[in-house]
This record gives sequence, structure tokens and C-alpha cells, in this order.
Amino acid sequence: MSVVEQYARAHIVSDVDIVEDEAVPVILRYDPEADPRSVRVGLPSTHDEWTFSRSLLEQGLRAPAGSGEVRVWPCGRVQAVVEFHSEQGVSVVQFETKALLRFLRRTYMATPVGSRESAARLQQ
Repeated sequence: MSVVEQYARAHIVSDVDIVEDEAVPVILRYDPEADPRSVRVGLPSTHDEWTFSRSLLEQGLRAPAGSGEVRVWPCGRVQAVVEFHSEQGVSVVQFETKALLRFLRRTYMATPVGSRESAARLQQ
């Protein structure tokens, strides 16, 4: 099994001291050996890295979903929003849905055979 890393362009809106109008590179990371059920999102402007359920990301691309400090929801037909809550504030990251789908497909290809059913669901 191999680590999956992908950069995605995203817009970050935050109530902490960040001023970003331009799209920034955000790193999406999946390490099946560390935790096959989780994905990580690294935000460059805040140097934060968030770990949350891969299934939450998948569910949130279809309908609003949340768990703990992370929420994901579709935003129109081509974008998705991931919202991170912390003691320092709230960061809202807007992605192109196709970038997140591409990342999820790659994560399911990196996992053992038992997880391939989810990869098929992503293509629907």
C-alpha cells in the first residue's frame, strides 16, 4: 500500500488572521498504513493539518455531513466546502468537487481489495 498525496487549488476563508482571495495549494494526504479510514488536509496559510474520516469526505460531496470539528457539504454542482473548527477559529476551504473525487478514487485504489466497492460508488 502506498501513500497518496495530491495538491488541490482551494479558496480559504477564515476568521483567524488570514487574508486570501487567491486560490492556494492545499495538500490532500492518505496513508493507508497509518490509518486506512482517515484522510488529511494540510492548509498552507495556517500551517494546520486536519485528520478526519475518509467516509465523511465522501458523504459530504453528496449532502451536508459533519463529525466533531469537521463539516463537509456540496456547494453548487462543481464545488464543495470543508469547514474546520478549532479553538483559534473557523477555517472554510472551498474546493472543486472533481479534485476531491479524484483524490478519493486514488485513496480507494491504494487500499486492500475490500474497499474497492466504495471506489465504484464514487463513479456513479
